[in-house]
Amino acid sequence: MIKSISGIRGEIGGPAGNGLTPLDIVKFTSAYATWVRRNNPSAKRIVVGRDARLSGEMVRQVVCGTLMGMGFDVTDIGLASTPTTELAVTWLKADGGLILTASHNPRHWNALKLLNSQGEFLSAADGNQVLAIADAEDFDYATVDNLGSYTKDDSMNARHIESVLALDLVDADAIRKAGFSVAIDCVNSVGGIILPQLLERLGVSSVKGLYCEPTGDFQHNPEPLEKNLGDIMGLMKQGGCDVAFVVDPDVDRLAFIDENGCMYGEEYTLVTVADYVLKHTPGNTVSNLSSTRALRDVTRAYGQQYNAAAVGEVNVTTKMKETGAVIGGEGNGGVIYPALHYGRDALVGIALFLSHLAHEGKKVSQLRRTYPQYYIAKNRIDLKPGTDVDSILRKVKDIYRNEEINDIDGVKIDFPDKWVHLRKSNTEPIIRVYSEASTMEAANAIGQDVMNVITSMI
Repeated sequence: MIKSISGIRGEIGGPAGNGLTPLDIVKFTSAYATWVRRNNPSAKRIVVGRDARLSGEMVRQVVCGTLMGMGFDVTDIGLASTPTTELAVTWLKADGGLILTASHNPRHWNALKLLNSQGEFLSAADGNQVLAIADAEDFDYATVDNLGSYTKDDSMNARHIESVLALDLVDADAIRKAGFSVAIDCVNSVGGIILPQLLERLGVSSVKGLYCEPTGDFQHNPEPLEKNLGDIMGLMKQGGCDVAFVVDPDVDRLAFIDENGCMYGEEYTLVTVADYVLKHTPGNTVSNLSSTRALRDVTRAYGQQYNAAAVGEVNVTTKMKETGAVIGGEGNGGVIYPALHYGRDALVGIALFLSHLAHEGKKVSQLRRTYPQYYIAKNRIDLKPGTDVDSILRKVKDIYRNEEINDIDGVKIDFPDKWVHLRKSNTEPIIRVYSEASTMEAANAIGQDVMNVITSMI
């Protein structure tokens, strides 16, 4: 089990406390409901949505029953993406929301993702309050006369699609005239329900679906990385499609594959969508410290300001609000477009990308070559339990004090033509080492240089 501010994630089964068992689901759902009511004593309604993973129905029943036992009225929106559930909280004027998804984790995992009344992930302070309530088991259940009600609402997917189509920068007419043929890999989850509907409404001429049946029995590792996407890449190499879209099980991450079956690069999902948005809407951008420098370059080319946030969606959205950003997100394929809502949303990313592609009149591979080329290397340093990581990072800051340093989340060292970002894990004794440069060799080299400095200290 992994407890964090954004939710509770664990493997299904085993003894209570070691994984996400029914007892653990009850405890953390009760703690979340208690937190909601303490912040708003008149709170009454909570939205529940889930991805299609195998344990989803079991988790849904336990969560909904527990919320009713806490005196909350539950609106169950069924199989729905994370961004759909976020939007549903605001549309239904609910007091919070629970998304039952372990995101890109394998099929035997599930999780409770926690939303506030704005349909956004909890802040660090709020998330820690929920964890403290759970640890103390400090919650009271409703009496028989005050139990909550249960309502099913299957209209939110359609409403999400309509809201995307209504965005000013989504040009369905241009997409229809372009006559795009699209392939999709929805990894046997909720993307298989909502993406075909979205693409039809956008005017895409044909759609080839791969793993679109929402069985929850994922046919490959669900994280949308190149090593996991051989099937959809092979489909694209057969020809006949202009682009492929790949999503994770809860449809908040988005990856592209070009017409030749080559990965577009998940870091460039946000970069490309931001280019289109900035072309029509002057404003600032935000991504996290571990995301590609290409977003900064594209933003500055439009005379606008780029800002970096700590890793984590809630940190990115907070920085976006502070700086008035018109587009932002994370380098894992997460697009946050505040014109609709402050949450990573693959539907928004697809609609804006296809609009951009239609306006540019280029093939996907040609469009990709118009952006600055960077490569990110991802490494880690394994430590002994109890190692003082903070002390190590302070020493690294001092060694590289003549470079540009950002320490809002670990230590990021910005060199003129490359960067290295060091972050300690919250769940295991390691330091994550991300580095970026104009070639993979250079990215690996600068990352290794800094890793050598750290290992010499240890």
